Amino acid sequence: MSSVQDVTAKVEQMMPTIASLGEEMGKVMVGQKNLLEKLFIGLLSDGHILVEGVPGLAKTTAINTMAEAIQAQFSRIQFTPDLLPADVIGTQIYSPKDGSFSIKHGPIRANLVLADEINRAPAKVQSALLESMQEKQVTIGNETFPLPTPFLVMATQNPIEQEGTYPLPEAQVDRFMMKVVVGYPTIEEEKIIMKRMTSNEKLAAQPVLSLEQVSAAKEVVRDVFLDDKLYDYIANLVAATREPSAFGLGDLKRYIEYGASPRASIFLVKASKAFAFLQGRGYVTPQDIKSIGTDVMRHRVAVSYEAEAQDMTSDDILMKIFDKVDVP
Repeated sequence: MSSVQDVTAKVEQMMPTIASLGEEMGKVMVGQKNLLEKLFIGLLSDGHILVEGVPGLAKTTAINTMAEAIQAQFSRIQFTPDLLPADVIGTQIYSPKDGSFSIKHGPIRANLVLADEINRAPAKVQSALLESMQEKQVTIGNETFPLPTPFLVMATQNPIEQEGTYPLPEAQVDRFMMKVVVGYPTIEEEKIIMKRMTSNEKLAAQPVLSLEQVSAAKEVVRDVFLDDKLYDYIANLVAATREPSAFGLGDLKRYIEYGASPRASIFLVKASKAFAFLQGRGYVTPQDIKSIGTDVMRHRVAVSYEAEAQDMTSDDILMKIFDKVDVP
């Protein structure tokens, strides 16, 4: 096992390359630093991302630009009510000439996949996508095909339009490492966007990383040191969403329908390691866990009707938990 010093040295060695990825994406993207950071974390820790935001916030541009910058295969699936599972994972094609079947792979077979407006497709299609996310493979007929590495799904959903949508069941939402909420650009950012999008200049990211370099970075992220006390801290944070009374938060009990699943603990460890890596460190601090914690847990804490009646969100509940649970 590598020492903290060894891992930190490897992180420092890789940082210029990772920084160049951010700089290259910044040539195309304006603002949305939070979304870009979470995409990096998902890429480095094998986690999928659910993004919630109104249309026109450069969600598609973000993942497409990342694919260009790391020389990865990108595909976009526009989810609609008439979509079929075969449209996502692929199907068998029958040949009348010789009576044989051939495999036609679906758009899921790519490194970076944008599942646009995932809540517009019925449950059967959502399940086909989420099974691929979990198992990193697809089954067509009697054959199973592994998906390429790295494999990241960024699914989007529109929070303001509910007509003709099929909300993701909580058990399926739990498969996503993070739920990221993106907001509007600032006035200054919007001015830059207007100038860029109405000029004749064609914006495209240049390749700055290879998939091999991404794989090497992921190996380093796995070795980032996380102290046993921080494992306890993560376990306590997740436990506090299930039994708030045990942590002096009895008043929250009536606002929580049910708490975070064990996936919250696993993903919080992975995401905090990736976050520490992006800060140029080979070890995790309690602040890293706090910084990434809300994105990892907001979709795993279901609020009660009483909380909804008082306009209390899962973010509000998590803020109280992070304030109360003892930091090592």
